[in-house]
Amino acid sequence: MCYSDSARPPLPPVVGGGAADQGDMTLTSADGTKFMAYFARAAKPTGAGMVVLPDVRGLHQFFKELAQRFAEAGIDAVAIDYFARTAANDDRSDSFDYMPEVQKTTPENIAADVGAAIDYLRSPDGGGVQSLFTVGFCFGGSNSWNQSAAHPDLNGCIGFYGRPQRAEPSIAKMKAPLMIMVAGADQATTPEQNEEFVAKLTAAGVPFEVHTYDGAPHSFFDRSYEQWKDACDDAWRRMLSFVDQHRSKVAAR
Repeated sequence: MCYSDSARPPLPPVVGGGAADQGDMTLTSADGTKFMAYFARAAKPTGAGMVVLPDVRGLHQFFKELAQRFAEAGIDAVAIDYFARTAANDDRSDSFDYMPEVQKTTPENIAADVGAAIDYLRSPDGGGVQSLFTVGFCFGGSNSWNQSAAHPDLNGCIGFYGRPQRAEPSIAKMKAPLMIMVAGADQATTPEQNEEFVAKLTAAGVPFEVHTYDGAPHSFFDRSYEQWKDACDDAWRRMLSFVDQHRSKVAAR
């Protein structure tokens, strides 16, 4: 688990006018599964949209607030849950027994749910965005990178402290650029694993950029970690720059 109930996403350094609207919603996946999500519409939209892929907790409050932060930066956003097919209820608080549900997920179902979020963001209700990105954390970080293969018309896929071994099977099909955000003191992933991932991406010709935050722990992207404020600010700047750089490539329809 990356984020507890007390965790809060860092504020973006550039605010684009706040969120015009936000709230819980239900999306429908390709197999008919209805799953919970959370939307945040930018008051001053840039034409970019972001699908937020949570950690192992699913649609926890942290990720709802992160969607709001993206909207404040001018990026329409939707955060999704993973567990509608198996979980008994919609509780994603600290009491949620997430690991049995994580083990029941499949890359195909996650990609289908991301597809439903993409369709929403492209619709008039979702902002009619012209460029689309994903961002994820830990379990969601790897899942975000995987969308480069599952949805190659994306403009980019950002992952914080993802597990490379969960994304490596998708490398051969990856098309959308990756942003790899590495916690230098991550106890879950070794430097060697990250280096091997980068080498495999290079060999496959996948466009990517990698940023390592020396000494930072797994889940450093958290407003309650005052000692990592500079790293959080830098991560925000790099994400927004990545979006600005790649949104000029309008996603194929």
